[in-house]
Amino acid sequence: MKIKNCVAAVLKLLKYLSWGFKIKLELLCPHQCICLYYDRKPQARRRWLHCVYCIPWLVYLYISRDVKLTAKSMADEQEIMCKLESIKEIRNKTLQMEKIKARLKAEFEALESEERHLKEYKQEMDLLLQEKMAHVEELRLIHADINVMENTIKQSENDLNKLLESTRRLHDEYKPLKEHVDALRMTLGLQRLPDLCEEEEKLSLDYFEKQKAEWQTEPQEPPIPESLAAAAAAAQQLQVARKQDTRQTATFRQQPPPMKACLSCHQQIHRNAPICPLCKAKSRSRNPKKPKRKQDE
Repeated sequence: MKIKNCVAAVLKLLKYLSWGFKIKLELLCPHQCICLYYDRKPQARRRWLHCVYCIPWLVYLYISRDVKLTAKSMADEQEIMCKLESIKEIRNKTLQMEKIKARLKAEFEALESEERHLKEYKQEMDLLLQEKMAHVEELRLIHADINVMENTIKQSENDLNKLLESTRRLHDEYKPLKEHVDALRMTLGLQRLPDLCEEEEKLSLDYFEKQKAEWQTEPQEPPIPESLAAAAAAAQQLQVARKQDTRQTATFRQQPPPMKACLSCHQQIHRNAPICPLCKAKSRSRNPKKPKRKQDE
């Protein structure tokens, strides 16, 4: 293809010379024909015919120069293609990293929202426990609310743990990808991308470990009010004094009455009591008696 182009160029040159146009050629040949002017003169025509013998040599010089330029251009093209491939890979990895970072931020926002909800749930749980200790009459409704709130907290903790694992997985996936992108950028002389901890201070493994330890802590029972504690201590002392008096006066040791826990307020009441004296809830036996069948006469 290159030889064909060279021959076509030579034929085109001969065509212009045969038409009689004035042409200036600055070529290097063994006959030292540097400048040639064709102006329809016999002497100039003979000089031009003399240079016709140098055409193969000129074709060889043109081809060798074209081969050298082609080899150099191929090397430059290969280097440019390598750089373009690196830029393409950096672009793809950067887009992938941006998608993961966007998902990570969304998951982190959901994580913070769920954390706020969990704190609100725990505060509500503490208030409910304090109300339980202060108001014995409303224990049945409060226990129902506590059960609902405990189920809600368990569900929230499960969702929070799932979000935490998803966030940690995305963080672990983001870190090697960012290191690879930074290495590729360093090869091209570009600056490294900022870390997540520089953009968002909370996006770090220490934060995830700390939050996980805080989320797994169970709510502690609130302290008993001083008035109730004093009343309970006085009642206990009075009961102990009564037991001592009964032991001294009784001729035989009497066993305490059978007790059971109320299903509503969880207080100890008599086993046969139909109604709890504290919360006024009906007491039901866990093992009800079967009705007796009447014998046929």
